[in-house]
Amino acid sequence: MKKIYPDAGAALDGLLADGMTICAGGFGLCGIPERLIDAIRDSGVTGLTVVSNNAGIDNEGLGKLLRTRQIRKMISSYVGENKEFERQYLAGELEVEFCPQGTLAERCRAGGAGIPGFYTKTGVGTQVAEGKEHKAFDGETYILERGIRADLSIVKGWKADESGNLVFRKTARNFNQPMATAGRICVAEVQEIVPVGSLDPDCIHLPSIYVKRMVLGAPYDKKIEFRTTRQREAA
Repeated sequence: MKKIYPDAGAALDGLLADGMTICAGGFGLCGIPERLIDAIRDSGVTGLTVVSNNAGIDNEGLGKLLRTRQIRKMISSYVGENKEFERQYLAGELEVEFCPQGTLAERCRAGGAGIPGFYTKTGVGTQVAEGKEHKAFDGETYILERGIRADLSIVKGWKADESGNLVFRKTARNFNQPMATAGRICVAEVQEIVPVGSLDPDCIHLPSIYVKRMVLGAPYDKKIEFRTTRQREAA
């Protein structure tokens, strides 16, 4: 089965449609599938529901899709660094479903594991719990959260072998692993592709069975959300 495609556009060919739901890995600008995001932007699909910890920053990451007005709804945990997100939300142009960070990760993991819902204490007594089923366990109140299943998952890996076994690099693993399993189809971009057998089986974070298509995205420019500097001390 062919898994390696020449570029991100080719890897997404035939998979994109207006109104679809996409799970996107990454945290801030760390571990984001930037080549695939660019290809989605260039495809012109609209009305997207995007599940991601955050929406990138202005003009970077998913912020590019907000700028082009291709996202209809965001399901996110944190969105504080994106002014365009704020503007669209306050203007009623963007639908937002806020979800606690751990709950969001578990909703995606559960969806990928075939679990339609689970109970959690997180959010009880807050706006997060409004409209959700409440249930008592051992004298404690929990709310029902639904697992998330997406039409497509886009993730970024560090290394992959030619069959699609993926290794994530340190904190860049973040949301990539649960997002990958939550999609009916997962497309990955990676920094390096090595021959089958080159990776230590005990170090593989995402088995190849989850990865349907793959593209080599390198080289990358390392972008920094906040650059903080200080003057050098006098010698």
